[in-house]
Amino acid sequence: MGALLTTRSLSKRFGALVVTDSVSLDVEQGELHAIIGPNGAGKTTLINQLSGELGSDGGSVHFDGGDVTSQGIEARARRGLVRSYQITSIFEDFTVLENATLSALGAKQHAMRFWRPMLSDAKAVATARQALVDTGLSEREAVLAGELAYGERRQLELAMSLSAGPKFMLLDEPMAGMSVQESAAVTSLLQRLKGRYTILLVEHDMSAVFALADRISVLVYGKVLFTGTPEEVRNHPEVRSVYLGEEAL
Repeated sequence: MGALLTTRSLSKRFGALVVTDSVSLDVEQGELHAIIGPNGAGKTTLINQLSGELGSDGGSVHFDGGDVTSQGIEARARRGLVRSYQITSIFEDFTVLENATLSALGAKQHAMRFWRPMLSDAKAVATARQALVDTGLSEREAVLAGELAYGERRQLELAMSLSAGPKFMLLDEPMAGMSVQESAAVTSLLQRLKGRYTILLVEHDMSAVFALADRISVLVYGKVLFTGTPEEVRNHPEVRSVYLGEEAL
């Protein structure tokens, strides 16, 4: 179907330190593409560059047919390039449904409206409720967000991202800090979302990565070492060397 997100020679330096070094990626429409690599490989910096939170020192980012290299995080989000988890804010004194509805309205640039009129927006509420169904939180819509368990909070953050109507989702370690059971639940959730949304996933849980990804790019010292299917990555000798001793490979 063609690439929805493309980077060419994307680079970022902090002083003399090169953190991302000529990164070129193509993420296909409907693909779940994972980025893996050792600590310090530049994964979070790359996500920051793709979301527009961090400017680049070289290279380009094209999204949905347009050059967004010079655009910031808000402009990219309005185009449908949405980053989950690290930039989503949960309002603990609002209900689950209210949080998701606020996100739906924010995508329409009405987020600062008075709260009662926001809840009266039938379209936004319907969008929010569908996102809660998609993320398994529909039975929790009346619960205050502050009362949710940790795993449920992460599900709500994802529901808020879905409420914003994304074309492309950037997920930076969505399973960080989760129990085995919580991680399994989010893996199952992302499996259900595959194909409906284009997703770039950065994650240290290798069992989740290999269960979910259509393709995987291995980032080492800021460079893409290899991109391929999960099986190709498992069998690549240099990748195995980088992850020597890790059971996932």
